[in-house]
Parts: sequence; structure tokens; C-alpha cells
Amino acid sequence: MKAFGKILGLVLLGLLLIIVALGFALTHLFDPNDYKEEIRQIARDKAHIELTLNGDIGWSLFPWLGLELHEASVATLANPAQPFADLQMLGLSVRVLPLLRREVQMSDVRVEGLNLRLNRDKHGHGNWEDIGKAAPVATGTAQAPAAPAPTTAPAAEKPAQPIRLDIDSLTVNNARIEYNDEQTGKQFSAESIQLSTGAVHEGSSIPVKLTAFFGSNLPLMRVKSELGGQLRFDRALQRYQFEDMKVTGEATGEPLQGKTVSFTGQGQLLVDLSANIAEWTNLKLSANQLRALGDLKVNDLDKTPNISGAVSVAQFDLAKFLESIGHPLPAMAAGSLSKVELVSRLQGTPARMALEDLNLKIDDSTFTGRLAVEDFARQALRVQLKADTFNADNYLPAKSEAANSAAVARQAEVQSSEAGAMASGGSTPLPNAPTREAWSTDKLLPLTRLRTLDLVADLSFGQLTLSKLPIENATLKASGLGGQLKLDTLSGGLYNGTFQASGDLDVRQDLPLLALQTHIKQVPAEQILQALGKNPPIKGQITLNSNLSGRGNSQKALVDSLNGTASFVVTNGVLLNANIEQQLCTGIALLNRKTLASEPRGKDTPFQELKGNLTLRNGVASNPDLKVRIPGLALNGNGDIDLRVLGMDYRVGVIVEGDKRDMPDPACQVGSNFRGIEVPLRCRGPLELGAKACRLDKDGLGQVAAKMAGNKISEKLEEKLDKVNPKLKDALKGLFNR
Repeated sequence: MKAFGKILGLVLLGLLLIIVALGFALTHLFDPNDYKEEIRQIARDKAHIELTLNGDIGWSLFPWLGLELHEASVATLANPAQPFADLQMLGLSVRVLPLLRREVQMSDVRVEGLNLRLNRDKHGHGNWEDIGKAAPVATGTAQAPAAPAPTTAPAAEKPAQPIRLDIDSLTVNNARIEYNDEQTGKQFSAESIQLSTGAVHEGSSIPVKLTAFFGSNLPLMRVKSELGGQLRFDRALQRYQFEDMKVTGEATGEPLQGKTVSFTGQGQLLVDLSANIAEWTNLKLSANQLRALGDLKVNDLDKTPNISGAVSVAQFDLAKFLESIGHPLPAMAAGSLSKVELVSRLQGTPARMALEDLNLKIDDSTFTGRLAVEDFARQALRVQLKADTFNADNYLPAKSEAANSAAVARQAEVQSSEAGAMASGGSTPLPNAPTREAWSTDKLLPLTRLRTLDLVADLSFGQLTLSKLPIENATLKASGLGGQLKLDTLSGGLYNGTFQASGDLDVRQDLPLLALQTHIKQVPAEQILQALGKNPPIKGQITLNSNLSGRGNSQKALVDSLNGTASFVVTNGVLLNANIEQQLCTGIALLNRKTLASEPRGKDTPFQELKGNLTLRNGVASNPDLKVRIPGLALNGNGDIDLRVLGMDYRVGVIVEGDKRDMPDPACQVGSNFRGIEVPLRCRGPLELGAKACRLDKDGLGQVAAKMAGNKISEKLEEKLDKVNPKLKDALKGLFNR
């Protein structure tokens, strides 16, 4: 028995020596480089690829089946002259005996200088689509007859067992991938790709590190990135994990206007194809000043993926962030957009995304609600938000230097007119009509962006400040599509009154068309003017209705083309620093041919009601029916308001209605001969002066004097006719009154 065992051992030893000797002979006596053409033909017949081997082939047989390829390239049989991939060196080795058990045990796998070129031609055909396909049959070539169909069905094969992978490491150095689309002209590339892994074993963590430079031409972009983490996979369960994943890098290019963005992203990634889900948990993102946390989950990977999750953005300076990525905002009020933070749930698909249960803080304002892009292709934006308070003026672009200079020049003109407008005395010359433009030529609207806008917005505010006007409980509803924007309503309380506006904006043409309707009810006029930075010439509760339209993309263009109608009523008001009674007294004194005994005193003029209607044409408002009710007096006027320069030119008649109050000066006592007589005033100058720009109209006063003289003749004639027959009296009066 011992002899048998000894013999068996010697036999096995001999067989092993024979195998080793055979392997040595094969690897040293057999040179695969002598069979390159045969290898190329096998690649054509079996793999349907065109393999070119310009370098040497190195190999070993046992116990490792080793292979090294140098200077090799691969092309499709459809286009063998244009390789889609080439490499400088590929080195790998496989244990022979485990292959018999369908196990792949490999040592280090190294790939040097891989260059992969993917191209889609002008017909939309990609060169990768022909990989593994047989060469096309030339026209006219005789084809071999088809093999006869088998008469019996083949036996059912057992399902193939998955191959078990066991690789010591994988290294890829200096690889490059290039994609070119001839239809769109776009090009993408990944260069200087460096990939290294630890031992690759299914079901265990695999250290992975990848670095690369990515680039594109439309737009021109360049991105440097590095990816690291622990990869784990289970092919039987179709479960893939990337643990402790972290990607870092820098990006620059045309969209960033030469700026550089430094970014990082990290978290735990999971893809479970059996459950058709993907998750990114413990997500951390950063881009320059931006910091965000969150979780993402994608369901229904086999259908239309459904995305859900949550995101939290820490407080950051949005203005500085946008500047750091090459998109600076126009100059705004100091501190605007310096404190922005966000918390929200995510819900969407690859075509749409919504921020649900949104809590957004912008400076001193807090917004809650929903913000969504309903269709990325159409950029369909849907906004439904509530805010506690929001000052919109802080986020409007600042005026240009030219606009500021024009405003300063016009203010100087107004102040000069106001200094000489001693309206209480009525003895100074009539102020000149203003000539300075009152409106900016700065562009108001981003027309290109508005033409592509698809918007539905529903906003509400506890308090909204707009054009320095504090609107309480404000509601804003607006929509836009195809260059046509609609303001359904902007309404709220304003200084214990109400405000409401609606309108349309058509930006399809180079000169946008604006139509606006406003309704203001019982709002203090002086507070509106003070909020706009004007010295109010009037106090009182104003009710204003207007329907206006204009065309242009600046304040000046819109005002110059302003057309429409408006009506206004001001009740229980005061004409500030304007003594209409003194103006009337001066006129009566002149008619009485008397001299005022006292100096005029500055005094306001209270009134019960001031109203009128306006018809606007190309920036000039005509007011044919101005009426003012003052105790004991009535004012009727007509004139124009030139909105282009904020100037006015009115003719006003003051009528004594029988007020019994003592007049301030004996020289202007009202007698019976003043009944029905209008004392004429002329009001001209900057609109801000109001009634301070009014003076006695000397020409009109002469006509009044002539009329009064006629009244006196009629009175004397009537006294003499009292003693005449009544019939004759009537006939004579009719003769003189013709």
C-alpha cells in the first residue's frame, strides 16, 4: 500500500513537471506575435471588430494566463479605417484553474493611454452602434444559402451561472474619452483620466479613486474633479452602493464669465435595481459660499422616475455668490440678498421639480408656500407664496448716473420756481413752465427673458412696500406666456384706503406695450406724494380711477406715449401754502380800484372737494372740468398737465357764492355787483407747486371789469325804467341786452 502511494506521488509529480515544462516550452518557444493576422481574423469572425496590433504581444500560461497588448486599436467592421478606441498598453493576468470553476481571479489590471472616440454623424448615427455587428454585405455578392432549419427542438439549456470576479486591483492611467455630435456641433471630453481601485471582490467594499478633466465647447466649459469612496456591489441582488462618496473640483468657462466655482458633494449612494430605487442620503453640497444638506430618493427606475427628498440651504450671501459665479446682480440697496436661507421638501420627475412646504428667508422677509418648475423644457415656473413683509424697492436696480444727474437738474429747476412762487401775495411773476425731462431713460425690462417666460404666480404679503408705498395685506396674481404677461390683480390697503391695479404687458415687439388700470379709494394724497419723495402741495383723501396705455422700455418712453383716461376726486382737503382767498381779495381790490391795507399772509386753503376728469394723449393730460368747492367760493378750471416734464398750465375762475365771513381787507369787500363774477387765475409751473403756482390773470381780470361796467349800466337803466310802463320797460331791457 505504501508502495502504491509512493508510485502515485511520483506519477503526479511527473505530470506536474510535464505541465510546467509544457508551459515553459509554450511561453518560450511559441510567440503569439507570429499569429497577429490569425488573431485579427478571430476578432473579426467572433467579436465582429477590427483589431489592429501595432505593438508586441506578451504572454504567460501557468499558473497565470498573462497577456500584455501594446499599441492596439479597435474599429467597427462597418468603418475599419477609423478606430473608435486605441490604447498604449493593456496588461492583465488570470489564474488558469479557477477559470474551470467560472471564477475570474486576476492580478493587477493596468490600462495605459486609453483613447475612446464616440461620434454621432449628421444623420444621427453613432459609431458605437456598430460595435459587435457583422460587416455589411456588399451589393451583388453571392450569399451563402441559409442553413436548413433543425427538425427537432434543441434541448433546453441551464441558465448560465454568473462569473465570480476577483481582481487584485484596477489601474487606468492617462485615459481620454471624446464625444462629438455633428448634428449639433457639440463636443464633450474627459481627459487625463486616472482610475485606481483596491481589491475588487463582490460583496465587499472596494476603495475607488478617480480624477479627470472634463470639457465642452457649447458652452465652453472646463471642470477639474476628483471622486473617491468605497464601492460595493452584489450582482445577484442587483444592488450597488457607493459609501462615503465624495466628489470635489473646480469649474470655469463661458457661463461663469471667467470666474471659478469650487464645489464638493458627498454622501451615501445606493442603487437597487431589483426594487427600482436609488438613494442619496446624508447629502452635503457646497459651491463657493453655498452650503446645503439633504436627502434624495428616486423610485420607479424602470418607468418614469419619481424624485422625492428634502433640502436645507444654510444662510448665505446670495448677491456675493452670484457675483462669484459670473452673474452679478444690478446694483441694489445696501445689504439686499445678503441673508438667504431655505428649507423645503423636493418632489418631481426628470421633467419637473417642485419645492413643497417651502420656507424661504430673504433678508428680513419670510416666504412660505410652493415654488415649482412644471416643465424644464418650457421653463414653466409656478409660484405660490405667502410673505410676512417684503420691501420690493430694495431689489430694484439702482438708477444710472445719467438718470440721477437728470433728476438733480430737474429738482434744481423746481426749487428755483418754488423760491419765486410767493403765491400768498400774488404779486410775483407767473412761474415758467418746466422744461427738464422728469423721467429716466434707463431700460426697465429684460425683454429677451420675458419673451420666454412661462409663469403663473400667486403671492400674498402681510405688508408689501412698492415704490415706497406700504400696501397692507397685499395680493399679487400674475401670469405670462409667449411674451404676453398679465397682471390679474395687485391689491391691498394703503394708508387706511384701498389700492388695486391690473394690466397687460406685451413684449413680443421691440417696443413693449403696457396697459394698466388702477383704482385708488380714499387714500391720503399727501402721504402718497411724500412716499414718492415729493413735497405735497395738497392734502386730502383721493379717489382715482385710470385706464392708461403706453409703449416703450423706459420711464420716458412710456410717459411720452401715455394715452387713456382718468378721473379723480379729493375730499376734505387743503391746498398747502396757497391762499386762494388772498388771491380773490387781490382781484376784488383791483376791480374796486382800491389798495390792500395789509400785507398778504401765508395761509393754506381748505376745500371740501376737488375733482375732474383727464384725457391723456402722448403724455399730456387735458383736464376740461376741474372743480373745487371752498366754503363760500367755487373754482372752475381747465388746463393741461404735461406729464413729460411734470408741468401744468391752468386757467381757473373763482366765484363768490355768498360766504358771510369777513374778508381779510376792507379793500376787497364783496358787494352785490360781484354776484356771478369769476375772478380769473392762471396756474403755471412745476406740478409739485400746486396752487402756489397760481396768479391773477390780468388779461382775464380786464374782461371781468368790462363785464362789471356793463352790469352797472344795466342797473342804472333799470332804476330809470322803474317809472315807465312795464311793457315798455321789458322792450327796452331786451334792446340793451341783445
